[in-house]
Amino acid sequence: MRLLLDTEQRAFADSLDAMLTAADTPSVVREWSRGAPARGRALWSRVAGAGVFALAVPPAHTGVGPLPVELAVAFVELGRHAVPGPLAETVAAAALLAKLADPGPAGRLLPALVAGEASATLALDGAYAPDGDTAAVRLALTAGELRLAPGHGPVRGCLDPARRLTPLTAGGELLCCAPPVELAVTWARLATAAQALGVGLALLDRTVAHVRRRTQFGVPVGSFQAVKHRLADARTALDFARPLLFGAALTMAPADVAAAKVTACEAAYATARTALQLHGAIGYTAEYDLSLWLTRARVLRTAWGGPAACRTAVLEGRAARR
Repeated sequence: MRLLLDTEQRAFADSLDAMLTAADTPSVVREWSRGAPARGRALWSRVAGAGVFALAVPPAHTGVGPLPVELAVAFVELGRHAVPGPLAETVAAAALLAKLADPGPAGRLLPALVAGEASATLALDGAYAPDGDTAAVRLALTAGELRLAPGHGPVRGCLDPARRLTPLTAGGELLCCAPPVELAVTWARLATAAQALGVGLALLDRTVAHVRRRTQFGVPVGSFQAVKHRLADARTALDFARPLLFGAALTMAPADVAAAKVTACEAAYATARTALQLHGAIGYTAEYDLSLWLTRARVLRTAWGGPAACRTAVLEGRAARR
């Protein structure tokens, strides 16, 4: 199957790319990581204004979806520009709220999420919630219950400085018993996979530009055979991940999304390792913008199920089809 984006989808990606390029996202990420989210929230509102979060919400709740393919297109660009905030968690929360039997919570919470007036975070079984300090909607899935957490604990550090982890306060309003957890995980994994693909593409582009500029023995480093091989391997891995991502967005089968997630995240992680090696010592420095994508690739690899968990989901999905 040959999966190609249509004209409208490509135009949507181009418009997001132009908007995020003008926003100077590296400086926004650094401010977000220091606990100064004002510019990040402004950017979040502009992303929502482009219709990104509406793609996971049906029209009954002020959305235009569900449109998982278009959401994947958008999240590739969000990953390419390292946009901070609980992106995948907001999508998962929105998709989950839209599916609750009681329409009350969705009616109260979804319009603000779709409009970008608020973000959401989501934690499973007591795990830390990303960006719980900035999210207005904090959902906790524990012991088969979905609750609206009343607050959060202290911020904990993370390898990705723009991912601020917090425990959620126990208790809070009970929204649902036996919520569709698999649905939330599937949407979160799709968004994470798309982000990872965008991160990998950004790392590859920056590394190619670097080895073209850097010279040794009077010639560009990029002309060396070994460097070409590493970059070609990274490009091949990302190219293989792309059709899996959009194929999974078409089916939204949990096993397909898990396969796309592990493939895209492993490709981005391998590209990050190549980028770090070819940049040399400068790649380790936090002041160099490359670090924003290096740390993001590492964190996305384990977010919403690491490689082992996703591979298990793929095998279980195949077994269920037999």
